[in-house]
Amino acid sequence: MAACILVTRLLCRRFAIGYQRLKGKRCLYPFGLHCTGMPIKACADKLLREMEDFGYPPKFPVEENTEAVVVEKGDTPENKAKSKKSKVAAKAGSAKYQWQIMTSLGLTDEEIKEFANPMHWLKYFPPWAQNDLKKMGLKVDWRRTFITTDANPYYDSFVRWQFIRLKERNKIQFGKRYTIYSPKDRQPCMDHDRSAGENVGPQEYTLIKMRVIEETMPQNLKVVASRRPVFLVAATLRPETMYGQTNCWLHPDITYIAFVNNKNEVFICTRRAARNMSYQEMTEKPEIVNVLAEIKGRDLMGVALVAPLSSFPKIYALPMMTIKEDKGTGVVTSVPSDSPDDFAALRDLKNKAAMREKFGIKEEMVAFEPVPIIDVEGFGTLSAPKICEELKIQSQNDREKLQLAKERVYLKGFYEGVLIVGEFKGKKVQDIKKQIQKLLVDRGEAAVYMEPEKLVVSRSGDQCVVALCDQWFLDYGNAEWKAQATQALANLNTYHDESRKNFEATLDWLHEHACSRSYGLGTKLPWDPQYLIESLSDSTIYMAYYTVAHLLHGGSFDGSGTSPLGIEPEEMTPEVWDYLFCQTATVPKSTIAVDKLKKMRREFEYWYAVDLRVSGKDLIPNHLTYYLYNHCAIWPNDPKKWPQAIRANGHLLLNSEKMSKSTGNFLTLSDALEKFSADGMRFALADAGDTIEDANFVEAMADAGILRLYAFLEWVREMMDTDVALRTGEQNDICDQIFINEMNLLTKQTDEFYEKMLYKEALRTGFYEFQAARDKYRELCVVGMHRDLVLQFIEWQALMLSPICPHLSEHIWTEIGKSGLIVNAKWPTAGPVDMVPIKVSSYLMNTAHEFRLKLKNYLTPPKAKKGAAPVEKPTLAIILVAKLYPQWQQVILGTMKTIYEENKNQFPDNRVFSEKFKDHADLKKYVKKVMPFVAGVKERVAAEGASAMRTSLDFNELDVLKQFADYLVNTLDMENIEIKPTDEAGEGMNVEDIVPGQPFIVFRREPSVTVQFVNPIPMSGLFQCDVPIMEGDSVVKIAKRLKRTERGIKDINRVQLWRYDDIVLGPRKMVLFNKPTDAKTQIPSNACFSIDVKANQAFVTADSSVLSLALKLFIWWFECGSFCSYSSSIVQRFGRITAA
Repeated sequence: MAACILVTRLLCRRFAIGYQRLKGKRCLYPFGLHCTGMPIKACADKLLREMEDFGYPPKFPVEENTEAVVVEKGDTPENKAKSKKSKVAAKAGSAKYQWQIMTSLGLTDEEIKEFANPMHWLKYFPPWAQNDLKKMGLKVDWRRTFITTDANPYYDSFVRWQFIRLKERNKIQFGKRYTIYSPKDRQPCMDHDRSAGENVGPQEYTLIKMRVIEETMPQNLKVVASRRPVFLVAATLRPETMYGQTNCWLHPDITYIAFVNNKNEVFICTRRAARNMSYQEMTEKPEIVNVLAEIKGRDLMGVALVAPLSSFPKIYALPMMTIKEDKGTGVVTSVPSDSPDDFAALRDLKNKAAMREKFGIKEEMVAFEPVPIIDVEGFGTLSAPKICEELKIQSQNDREKLQLAKERVYLKGFYEGVLIVGEFKGKKVQDIKKQIQKLLVDRGEAAVYMEPEKLVVSRSGDQCVVALCDQWFLDYGNAEWKAQATQALANLNTYHDESRKNFEATLDWLHEHACSRSYGLGTKLPWDPQYLIESLSDSTIYMAYYTVAHLLHGGSFDGSGTSPLGIEPEEMTPEVWDYLFCQTATVPKSTIAVDKLKKMRREFEYWYAVDLRVSGKDLIPNHLTYYLYNHCAIWPNDPKKWPQAIRANGHLLLNSEKMSKSTGNFLTLSDALEKFSADGMRFALADAGDTIEDANFVEAMADAGILRLYAFLEWVREMMDTDVALRTGEQNDICDQIFINEMNLLTKQTDEFYEKMLYKEALRTGFYEFQAARDKYRELCVVGMHRDLVLQFIEWQALMLSPICPHLSEHIWTEIGKSGLIVNAKWPTAGPVDMVPIKVSSYLMNTAHEFRLKLKNYLTPPKAKKGAAPVEKPTLAIILVAKLYPQWQQVILGTMKTIYEENKNQFPDNRVFSEKFKDHADLKKYVKKVMPFVAGVKERVAAEGASAMRTSLDFNELDVLKQFADYLVNTLDMENIEIKPTDEAGEGMNVEDIVPGQPFIVFRREPSVTVQFVNPIPMSGLFQCDVPIMEGDSVVKIAKRLKRTERGIKDINRVQLWRYDDIVLGPRKMVLFNKPTDAKTQIPSNACFSIDVKANQAFVTADSSVLSLALKLFIWWFECGSFCSYSSSIVQRFGRITAA
């Protein structure tokens, strides 16, 4: 998964770099390789052990090929596909040994042997990574690339300088601190050292000591205790509820242990909890658990206990079957007044004698009632019984209801509850929790206990604990330092509110962070070289190193090559680094020439601060927050050097599922490049998602994206063909104005989305909608598209697409004859946006859509009788347009607008409108229509805004529909369309409900005669088509109809109609190829056609003469004055008349 996150981050940066270059900025995009930490060393050591244990090449034992399936909560055996594996399992697939993992990468045994040396990893993989990233089209300044750890002496000196200065400024302390710790590795286990449990920290509990009354103690426990006091110890997060203890819970089947603590007392808990305690100085000897006995939970049932703060002199240990061994101590205190689980379980025991008998529980042991201790508003002093009654919880097995009950009670009880007993009576629970914990600890009745919030496994496979150990730590809890980091966050662009909230939450809880370890790769602590600086600490200000890396070791990853400035690593002293990065530092005493020092300093001052850091959201609780802290510490008096922006992204899903080698749902970077190409992959990733949530790379969408890109490229080539008929001259056509303004608007929107790093949205407006605007322009332009606008579209499209698909965009840039490279071009300069043409376009598209739906409903009536003939396709559409709303609707709209504005752009309840309109004089006649109309207006306002309440449009609706009559004819597949104002509607038409912006349409089938046109020209690929002729048709109308039928006709002005001179013999004669117009006469362009359906005849009126047409018509489509044999165009046709 780490590789998936990396690719997403890289492309986010690359898209940003590509965009900012187009905006005229100089951009630096360096790339480093972080090798610090345990992973490489751990893998190398595994190979060593495997060769020691199994020889070389290793001969591993043959094991049964079974796969362990981890069924998590909510999963069932039938639904194992949803189970989650650890990070290691996902990466390794079915391979068990490190050698097998390396073999799966295609490495030979001889090559794998070299990887037993961790330094070999640092030399082998970086060139491979660089090669794949270059194939991806990543425009990186590779001169600045480097690896971390002391393998790179230049970077090593940089990190040592950073830590020397941090220690001098009291940012680094030494002492005992609780931390996640790996007993096997014998060192703190930080996030990047874990195979499971990233971002998991220590959880603090109060360890309640419940003394076992000796008389009830099992005999074997008495013997091993040797008169030492024995305690059942329960870990609780709510010490303030101990006043209400009525019993203690144990799981009868869990094996508990009794061991001696550091105060010569005997504790009873699970072995896992005891292991944690041993690393917190709570056992007789550190890190050792002196086990006196193992005891089953059922053997402790019914023992009497003295519980701290309880109102009862003694309570009893009772059975609970839902206790888990992997959380807490396995011992649970019971407070049935405030815990729904405890109340339900205690009630079950009271009501079920058989259960009590099974575990030897006497009736008096459960004869306790809940004790009121906390008053919670809405729940009273017994919140658990109250909520169980409300939700009708019958037993402790009602898990879902109990979970809901806890969610409703716990937080409310903690934040709003008031204690009604004890020393802190009358105070809010949240204010006295720590005080009660201190009271119990001071009395010796409790202790502070820590364990990991969740399971944490180190990369060496060790289950981690929380340890109290000596360590060097960064004091992120320092108030002054935290205040600076908070200030840095306030000035930081996080792009998403969720990211900012995560940063704020982290700053709230973050205190110390262990910065040293004894195992792995890295830089040694300058003042304590037995320790290494861990991976989350040596990479917080590495961006500053990028600014000078190319001058120190340009071209070599590890600094082993010749330094461009001739500087040796040992010359990079702390004083030199001070001079390079701190403006107040003076020129140091150094063997490095002053001009070289100044050159490096200028580089740093020119590029710093970091304008953008892109990283994973999982790093906000650690690495990214440390990044803010460390910049504040190194440049405390220069906020301009602090980070400017952090864009956090989620993981990358593949086909809506997490990537996993074990399931086969996995795609490497090199495989993706091979399968989808660089631009295809980048396009799909940009379209995969924008938010902090996980992006989703869908292979089907990637394929579709590639086809779209290819179609665009082919269309560009077609447009650049000199034979393509494109219009020139003025751009004053309404279609031109729509296209111009839509291009301007979409370009500005795309600009905004790129600036906000919303690449899915940028792709939506800058490609999908931009292409749709082109398609609409092409469809609306009956007279053809304008050449200049087509070329502008191609240029702007290439520019807006170039940050995401640089290779295709560069190719198109060349195709359209542009000089230079597109990466050096400028972002398109969009002109002012006139919204009226865009509103016209939106109105037209919406109207056409509504008309198509009505046509569909017309052709498929919902209640057609069985066996009834299908509805004939209409040929005529009559559109009625209203100039004004009816008076009663104008009254409603005006009133609604006033109320809307007075109510701060919100509508009140419908009752307000009902009261307002019920007695209005102008509305009495329309009482039943008023509220439905109000509801419709509210819906339109929700979709369109307040403009939906205007009583007129920004354009002449009637003129618009007439201008686009040809488009409507085409999209509705009509032969004719009539557009009229409502006052010209014929009798019988109800125009009362027609309002501005919502024209009404009716369909009819007009009489016609169908003509079959036959094309005699050889090699044209066209043979015949049927076209109806109607009363009053003109040559132009028939030509348009032909164009709709045969898309090959691009220009109707080149269509000529010819009639046979001999209407009887002419159609029966063969056409002479070299004399196709012999014995035929051209029909003038001003001729008018008429028909006689009954007689199945068509006539043409030309020059005041009415002529009967032959059974065939001859049509010649001119192309530059000669015959055209282009196979997709109509060239010459003859037709036979048939009855309509």
